[in-house]
Amino acid sequence: MTPAELPGLPHDDHGPVFREPWQAQAFAMAVQLHDAGHFTWTEWAAALADQIRRAQAAGDPDLGDTYYLHWLAALEQLVAAKGLVGPDELAARKAAWAEAARTTPHGAPIELR
Repeated sequence: MTPAELPGLPHDDHGPVFREPWQAQAFAMAVQLHDAGHFTWTEWAAALADQIRRAQAAGDPDLGDTYYLHWLAALEQLVAAKGLVGPDELAARKAAWAEAARTTPHGAPIELR
């Protein structure tokens, strides 16, 4: 895809870039999980497309600014469906991350304890 096809997605002369570090991390997690054989790219594409369809049906205007939110939701759904993480573990990790982010001084790296 070209930057013109996704005008809301940040890009440079070489293609899309990430607005926030978590977006790059979510992207990297999907690549790593694929490389480890946990899902195929066909499965990934179907999960992401399904997530985007559901978001659009719920009113997301699909301007490109929510793309990585859909990416993350699709990743969470796929790893749960594959049994790689259970709902309780995922909820606990999200809560721990939120707490770490809330208590970390601005500009400092967020670390989970």
